[in-house]
Amino acid sequence: MTRPAPLSGFPEWLPAGRLAEQRIIDSLRRTFELHGFASVETRAVEPLEELLRKGETSKEVYVLRRLQEYADPALASQLASLDGKQLGLHFDLTVPFARYVLEQAGRLDFPFKRYQIQKVWRGERPQDGRFREFCQADIDVVGQGSLPFHYEVELPLVMAEAFGRLPGLRVQILVGNRKVCEGFYRGLGLDRVDEVLRAIDKLGKIGPQATADLLVQTAGASAAQAAACLELAAVAGPEAGPVRAAAEALARRHGASGALLEEGLGELSALLQAAWEAAPGAVAADLKIARGLDYYTGSVYESVLVGHESLGSVCSGGRYDSLASDGAQSYPGVGLSVGVSRLVSRLLGGNLVQVSRPTPTAVLVAVVDEDRRGVSEAVARALRSRGIPCDVAPTAAKFGKQIRFADRRAIPYVWFPGADGQPDEVKDIRTGQQVLADRTAWRPPDDDLWPRVFATGEASSTGEASSR
Repeated sequence: MTRPAPLSGFPEWLPAGRLAEQRIIDSLRRTFELHGFASVETRAVEPLEELLRKGETSKEVYVLRRLQEYADPALASQLASLDGKQLGLHFDLTVPFARYVLEQAGRLDFPFKRYQIQKVWRGERPQDGRFREFCQADIDVVGQGSLPFHYEVELPLVMAEAFGRLPGLRVQILVGNRKVCEGFYRGLGLDRVDEVLRAIDKLGKIGPQATADLLVQTAGASAAQAAACLELAAVAGPEAGPVRAAAEALARRHGASGALLEEGLGELSALLQAAWEAAPGAVAADLKIARGLDYYTGSVYESVLVGHESLGSVCSGGRYDSLASDGAQSYPGVGLSVGVSRLVSRLLGGNLVQVSRPTPTAVLVAVVDEDRRGVSEAVARALRSRGIPCDVAPTAAKFGKQIRFADRRAIPYVWFPGADGQPDEVKDIRTGQQVLADRTAWRPPDDDLWPRVFATGEASSTGEASSR
């Protein structure tokens, strides 16, 4: 059998990389739960008609088909009539969550705070940090009928705290506000707001001139109106006062002031002020953050790795008022989504983090000889019962070989069961220190108990992502 070729866009980490990913997920989960978010999980498939409602991403949906459909057209027709709906793999966690809220509304307490960490599938062209199968971590707060603005402030601060617990990276959350953008555009006389937003959303990828051309071609803007839109997109900064003053001055100069613009600037200023007080510099305004999807109605967010901005956004989201509605009742919300796989790929590919060992095992129990393997297994059971991860040597080789077996896996300790009534001993193979040990009392230092993930260049890590 020839060696199989890897599939592009479907990452499979080595054990150390997978361990780093798990630690990041654990850290995010703990932070979300500290802030009262409850975990949910939704199915991997949704009716295709629901997935296609989201706009530009629709062309990237993986559609499910049975093998029988290719072999027997008549059977394919029968299956289609039985199912009634064509299914596709979800490409994000927002559409499934909106459906979940509608189905479970009678059983949920609102405002409902949820987090969800799952795989998603998107048929886009693989490139640096972009995959066809990847892990996302979402948080949302959904209300019934209404949702207070303060949740638009809370969510980016929760995410900033979550990122602050991760080793080897610095993330800045960039915020905009749809009301600011729409108020300014309408004040300029531009009514095709969705087209303007989609064009501005491409600014970072295609540059100012191409964006201006796109505004003229798709949104019906004049050259002067396009230039004004680009001026607003250039307003940025972490402090509320200067950002608001710059936007208001720009609106006055172009005669684009209005109630909607002022409402949006008030919300944006409140968010920036709260963020500055809680975590100075972690959140900053950037009015080119438009988010091209048309269901956002208030604050919008994107996040970048500082020093690795070329990777693009690693966390995005915003306020939505009508994504989930059953016709009689609406369920407005605000949410953020983290591209976990993108984070992991940059951390590993850029050698930004290290893992203390690629295996959970902290102790390798040596085997004196195969007749006494049961003794070693008993030691392992005793250690595991006290929460110490351990393994038993695969063969009763010479102790030197068993130590080398542990060393190759960076297992820090080797346990030697006592023979002929002698006490057990445990050896730290990094220092060579060997001491008497009681399986009912001995435990390794906390830093050795579980593998640690820490920033490259640091001798150790005390962050959330480093512990079990």
